[in-house]
Amino acid sequence: MFKKPVLTLEQISQRLRLPRQGEIFGQVLDLKGGSRMMVECLDGKTRLCRIPGKIRSKLWIKAGDWVLVTPWSIEPNEKADIAFRYTNIQAEMLRKKGFLK
Repeated sequence: MFKKPVLTLEQISQRLRLPRQGEIFGQVLDLKGGSRMMVECLDGKTRLCRIPGKIRSKLWIKAGDWVLVTPWSIEPNEKADIAFRYTNIQAEMLRKKGFLK
């Protein structure tokens, strides 16, 4: 049988996905249904975010999760797409490194 390898904290910190150009950290406040949710971003704005179709079945997001958000080119202060979700361990590592408040 195939066993999933156990990663150490050092390996997890090496594999952390950091924001690329145009992406912002955010925390999910409320689920709205239809793969939409309210996210409070670190730039101080609250955006209505959606999960794009190509990753919709791969991401399970709940309130309180940390995510990477890509604002839309139209209405960038109000709407965005979710690009990535961090696990609790990854979010803790980001907090220790000073990326999250």
